[in-house]
Amino acid sequence: MPSTPSFSAAQKLAESFLRRFSTVTASARRRNLYSRINPLGDPSVSIVPVLDEWIEEGNAVNGYYLKDVVKFLRNRKRLSHALEVSEWMSSKGLCPISPSDLAVQLDLIGRVRGVESAERYFQSLNDGDKTYQLHGALLNCYVREGLVDKSLSQMQKMKDMGVVCCINYNSLMYLYLQTQQLEKVPDVLAEMQKDGVPPNIFSYRLCINSYGDRGDLENVEKLLEEMEREPHIDTDWITYSMVAKFYIKAGMKEKALVNLKKCEEKAEKGNAVAYDHLIGHYAALGGKGAVMRVWKLQKANCKKQLNREYITMLSSLVKLGEFDMAEEVVGEWELSGNVCDFRVPNIVLIGYCQSGLVEKAEALLQRLVAEGKTPTPNSWAITASGYVAKDNMEKAFQCIKEAFAVLVQNKRWRPKDDVISSIFSWVTDNKDIGEVEEFVNSLKSLNAMNRNIYVSLIKTYVKHGKDVDEILERMKVDNIELDQEMEEALNSYSRF
Repeated sequence: MPSTPSFSAAQKLAESFLRRFSTVTASARRRNLYSRINPLGDPSVSIVPVLDEWIEEGNAVNGYYLKDVVKFLRNRKRLSHALEVSEWMSSKGLCPISPSDLAVQLDLIGRVRGVESAERYFQSLNDGDKTYQLHGALLNCYVREGLVDKSLSQMQKMKDMGVVCCINYNSLMYLYLQTQQLEKVPDVLAEMQKDGVPPNIFSYRLCINSYGDRGDLENVEKLLEEMEREPHIDTDWITYSMVAKFYIKAGMKEKALVNLKKCEEKAEKGNAVAYDHLIGHYAALGGKGAVMRVWKLQKANCKKQLNREYITMLSSLVKLGEFDMAEEVVGEWELSGNVCDFRVPNIVLIGYCQSGLVEKAEALLQRLVAEGKTPTPNSWAITASGYVAKDNMEKAFQCIKEAFAVLVQNKRWRPKDDVISSIFSWVTDNKDIGEVEEFVNSLKSLNAMNRNIYVSLIKTYVKHGKDVDEILERMKVDNIELDQEMEEALNSYSRF
């Protein structure tokens, strides 16, 4: 006969059941109301009708779930939709609204409709609702917009009410960083300590940033030592990475290495972001061996390297001039099973072109194409730019045509004006009128026409005796006025 579980074991079983029940019910909710809200990504499309329909169908509304939806939408920067859910939740009176809910709503109003709307909302509330959370949210609205006077006035009100906390002082420090008043940040930290409010790790980081950005590394070191002495502060890898960055910038390699060692000691083994920071810093110091060592650690301790990790590693290898190793890492990326994001190999393409090795860039790109991968237009544009720099315009022309051919991969892509102008000028001098017009049609579809292209096009049309009226009309649409060079070209046209 099985023994009766102890109270502790029974409690754990109950907690496990509740967690599973919570997961199941949350999943069920997602399959209903959430599944209707999530696809509506266009911020101009209101989700209020979806919420109303949910109620009209007789469905229950769970306040905790709605708050989770607001949080989810905020995290994904769908702020207008988050505000709609928050206001709908308040207006319907279907669930209790806490002070933190009101603070979230005020913050969203400030982000979506501006500070004045946030102020009106704040004034519309009863005095009893104006808790420290509300005052803090209003302060954050002012800080976000860089409104120094209003931020200081709000902070003083909160002090007079006795509701200031560490986060509010941090907001002021962030304000001074944002408005480039770096010398005032340490004063806020000193005021905070004088007022008996213990700084947290973010307080110290903000202050260290203010010293580091001013190149005051002596005070950076002093403040870091103070952090390390504070029993309630657990100085983390992010802090040491930040300090190392300032020493690297100042060319103080030994001190940078000391802090990178501490950074590595503090980082959790499976923390890919920490490894990314270390790899980038070691590359900036020219440490190929350290870069490879940390990359090996990352691959051993992290389940999978995302595209972000490959971009960091490739950027570091390119910075070190290690192109053979970079190509090996590109090969690893190809076998990783990650989404084929050409921002990864583009790092190497750019590195090759900046080093005058555009032929190797094209060879890498052609290899990826031969393996069935479709580049983005930018990948071909990078190589085109490399060939322009080497004055190989025939190759530049062929590469930019390849970019036009894969425009569907990124319809928002726009070529660089200087590269296009150089290529088009060469095309008008070296290709027939049919190829010139084909090139122009591609540029029109991209809205990439500029003054230099119009000058070259007018000269080409005049040279071939073609009517330029359509060009002149297009220039008006693009708000490009005739200049002296265009006038001279037009004056050679027979009808003038």
